Order: sequence, then structure tokens, then C-alpha cells
Amino acid sequence: MRGWWREIAGLVLPVACGGCGRPRTELCPSCGAALTGAGEGPRRVRPSPEPAGLPVVHAVAPYAGPVRELLIAHKERGALSLAPPLGGALAAAVEAAAGGVEDPGARPLLLVPVPSSRRSVRARGHDPTRRIALAAAARLRGAGRPARVVPVLRQRRYVADQAGLGARGRLANLSGALEVVPGGGRLLRAGKVVLVDDLMTTGASLAEAARALGGVHLPFIPGIPHGLPGGSAQRGFEQRVAAVIASSPASFELNRNSPGTWIVAGGER
Repeated sequence: MRGWWREIAGLVLPVACGGCGRPRTELCPSCGAALTGAGEGPRRVRPSPEPAGLPVVHAVAPYAGPVRELLIAHKERGALSLAPPLGGALAAAVEAAAGGVEDPGARPLLLVPVPSSRRSVRARGHDPTRRIALAAAARLRGAGRPARVVPVLRQRRYVADQAGLGARGRLANLSGALEVVPGGGRLLRAGKVVLVDDLMTTGASLAEAARALGGVHLPFIPGIPHGLPGGSAQRGFEQRVAAVIASSPASFELNRNSPGTWIVAGGER
């Protein structure tokens, strides 16, 4: 109900830009440009230290200035009208993560959101990551790229609030915390999986999400060697990719031209 009240309030109360506070606009041109990466487009990003099992991640903009304010406004202050532009930014990162435009008959992109806890969803009155993912999928479909949101991950145990935890603390807090819902593996076989979130800080959430997906048998992926060291079968391997709107400014400067990474089922690289 809280989310509905916020949407109704937005119709009758004065609006201001969620990024800079400029009156009479929900998103001013300057903040909108920042949200698209100031024309530079999505980039490969890597936190330092990089957690084991982190997939290849693409982000649109550094988590600073108006981009930070826009994400906070949507997530914590219920500025739900920002979901479409935030979804547009995420869609650009998804396309960068998934590769170039494929033929019309290609399998759809399956956007798998990193789940929020039920406690957080109740406190905020909405699920911000899932809302942005739905907006991103709509934007991709509008551009002719088949895409849908597949929320197959869930928390299997209690997770403490991540705020105030460092990189090691976040890894420990999230280790083994996620799982694929029953029947989720079947849904994931229908397309190309891209993990999505609004923000990457330490990478712990995306690494845990990739680990949880690693146990799901996914279809044959062309380009992976038939035999790998140790005699592992090819079918045990799947390329994990992820997309976020924003990441720490430092992560944009680390190994910009580093090659892609193959993730082994179970989370080892």
C-alpha cells in the first residue's frame, strides 16, 4: 500500500529532480545524461578486491553525484516514477553484458534480479531491483530484443543488513544465502541468463547469485572448449554475465580491457 500512496502523492505534490532537486521535473537533462554514462556507454567493471566467483559485470555510470541520488530516491524514498529511466540505463548495461544484437530467432534474454529480503521489501513498500528489471526488459523488447524477467533466486536464510559491512563482512554475510526456487532451472533453459542489480559495491551479492545459479544445468554454450583441465565436461560450464546501473568510481578504472571470465558451475573460476 505504501507504494500506491507514493504514486498518488506524486500526482498532486510538486515534483523535483531525483538527482539534483531541480523543481518541476522528475529527471532533469543533466542528471539524465549522467544516468546514461555521459555518452561513454556501459563498461566492464571490477571491484577491488574482487570476490571469487564474480561474473563479468557491466555498469553504465559511477555510483556518485546525481546517479547515486537517483538510485537512493527510487530505492529508499519511493520515487517510483524513476523506474523507467533507471530501467533504460540497466537495459544498456544488459545489452553490453549479453553481447551485440542477435538474430530475431535468438533465445530471449532472461534478466534474473538479485533478490531483496522480504524484510527490506516490506520496509520500502516495493522491490526496487525487480521494478527496475521489469522496466529494463520492457525497454529491450521495445528495441526489438526479446527479454523477460525471471525472478528465480530467493534467500534461503536470514541475511543481516549490508550497510556498514566491509568486503569480507559482506561475503561472509551472503555466503550460501541464495538458492534457485523449485522449477527455476527449467525456466532458465529458455534463454540467455543475465544477472541484474541496481548497484555493485563489493560484488558480494553478484558473486553469491552466480554461485546459486552455478548448480543449475544450463544448455550447451558454443565457444566453450570440449575438454578442460581436470577432465571436466563442457556441460558443467556456463558463462555468467551481470549488469548493473552503477558501480563504485574506482571499479571503472580497474582493468578496463581485461578479457571475459568463464565461471565454473559451483562458483570456481
